[in-house]
Amino acid sequence: MDRRNFLTRLSSGAALAAAIGGCRTLPAASAGTAEDAGERAARGSAPLTITRVRAIATAPRGIRLVLVKVETSEPGLYGVGCATFTQRARAVVTAIDRFLDPFLRGKDPAHIEDNWQAMYQSSYWRNGPVLMNALSGVDMALWDILGKRAGLPVYELLGGKCRVACPVYRHASGGSPEEVGEHVQSFIDQGYRHVRAQVGVPGQSVYGSRGDRDGVARGHFAGNLFEPRRYQQIVPKLFEHLRKSVGDQVELLHDVHERLHPIQAIQLAKDLEQFHLFFLEDPFAPEDIGYFEHLRRQTSTAIAMGELFNHPLEWIDIVSGRLIDFIRCHLSQVGGITTGRKIAHLSEWFRVRTAWHGPGDCSAIGHAANLHLDLASWNFGIQEAVEFSGAEREVFSGAPTLRDGMFWVNEAPGLGVDIDETAAAKHPIEDDPPFDLDWGRLRDADGTIRRP
Repeated sequence: MDRRNFLTRLSSGAALAAAIGGCRTLPAASAGTAEDAGERAARGSAPLTITRVRAIATAPRGIRLVLVKVETSEPGLYGVGCATFTQRARAVVTAIDRFLDPFLRGKDPAHIEDNWQAMYQSSYWRNGPVLMNALSGVDMALWDILGKRAGLPVYELLGGKCRVACPVYRHASGGSPEEVGEHVQSFIDQGYRHVRAQVGVPGQSVYGSRGDRDGVARGHFAGNLFEPRRYQQIVPKLFEHLRKSVGDQVELLHDVHERLHPIQAIQLAKDLEQFHLFFLEDPFAPEDIGYFEHLRRQTSTAIAMGELFNHPLEWIDIVSGRLIDFIRCHLSQVGGITTGRKIAHLSEWFRVRTAWHGPGDCSAIGHAANLHLDLASWNFGIQEAVEFSGAEREVFSGAPTLRDGMFWVNEAPGLGVDIDETAAAKHPIEDDPPFDLDWGRLRDADGTIRRP
């Protein structure tokens, strides 16, 4: 085939591809992406490079958020990401501004995998939540830039949609089973089909419900009381009440939040089996993942795990061993979209579904990253969601929207969410509440520290 015939066929193929793709016209800013580097050099145009990486700290919800903005040599082209580690927000800001910024300047933002590996290896002592959140925020921003240059939403770059939107679960809590039941019913009335239910225990500080915050001991051992026995008794009663009051058509979830000893968590999973939970979350701490094999042998209650995971060796075995049913990693904890899609693909082979962590200390940008990955993952299971406040929507234009029990992204290129830095500056982060959010104050009656 001579050169002229080859070029004729090539141009015909490009036209056909454009037709199949809906004749989408790329914006002018993306035109350079299709050019060969040699052609750019011949025209005297410089390749696109990263010119600055910086952190933006804000708290429009009263929760400390850390965001990343990656600026490029193309005027007006930048990407945004979420790097929130709310208990160590200022440490993540330092990691971004003092270490990743000088390291990444001059690099090509399109080489996402290579940039990920370079950032990961650059500290020698790898991993850890501060480094990983900083790295993850940059990674999301690079995907945002790639989408903007291509004129495509990020989910298109990940393989396209597997669904129109992402079903979510909401959080219902209360001081009694009856109060929780009313809260659950209110979500059902709004069109939600999945609800997480948490109940208070009188005299104790219980995760997911305001409850009581009675102190224990004094001085050095002062803290908030949690003892597991009463909690183990009241949770099955909660779900017995819910099944009687709201029926079987709603999917119910519950979060143990790693607070029990492993054998206690196994017993709770067995006690809840009759109520057919959509999943029971975090029955064990990451340090206790060896217990999952024992749990699987004893109950068919579906298990979700992973929001505290930070290292691949924490999730590979329990996924490949089919010991959990939902993987719940926090994307800014594990390495951003780049790592999230690898986890999703690994999990698919073992019939484990995704349920990415999506709490209040995940920004609208972080939620958008979750959703773009959700849309492109066949093995999506469910998405944790929050309702964004007016202040959050002022800071984050294009934030995902809740409708019909599902989260919807907009169809803008990239992640589709931007930061209004003027609005963000109205909500500076504070050191009160304390950095630990009381996680380091949970104690038994005798003052022994418990996991949060």
